[in-house]
Amino acid sequence: MSRSRPRPCLTSGIDPLTPEQRRLNMSRVRGKNTKPELLIRRALHAAGLRYRLHGAKLPGKPDLVFPARRAVIFVHGCFWHGHHCPLFRLPATRTAFWSEKIESNRTRDAVAVGSLRSAGWRVLTIWECALRGPARRDVTEVTAVAANFIRGDAELAELEGEVPSQS
Repeated sequence: MSRSRPRPCLTSGIDPLTPEQRRLNMSRVRGKNTKPELLIRRALHAAGLRYRLHGAKLPGKPDLVFPARRAVIFVHGCFWHGHHCPLFRLPATRTAFWSEKIESNRTRDAVAVGSLRSAGWRVLTIWECALRGPARRDVTEVTAVAANFIRGDAELAELEGEVPSQS
């Protein structure tokens, strides 16, 4: 397993992994059953809320579906969905590829939310930064906000990390 030439990296300028190792790492990135999603699922289940997973028949395949309440939850990773927070940083290599990829993800998200709203669904988006990183919130707070959204009548909401105030 040799590589033809060193590849640039953010920290040292050279990617320490071979292309095969990088490919293996990237193949393990999942769209379903992520740690933030599992955390929300466990907390909402403990709060007595029951849901269906990964609504395949709905636009955007929401992570959690509450059919009786006509509500869905998306748990978005800040990097993959281009959230403007401390967890998102555009890679220094192949910036054109990543910019286009992330922008197409954002466009697809907006279309899915619009389609769900048109069909009468209420949509909550929980961003990864609400659950981890420097701006994270307490899990009980995130759970309470999500449960209130599901039980309430708000049409559209987002839950993101708390940006520390500059004092």
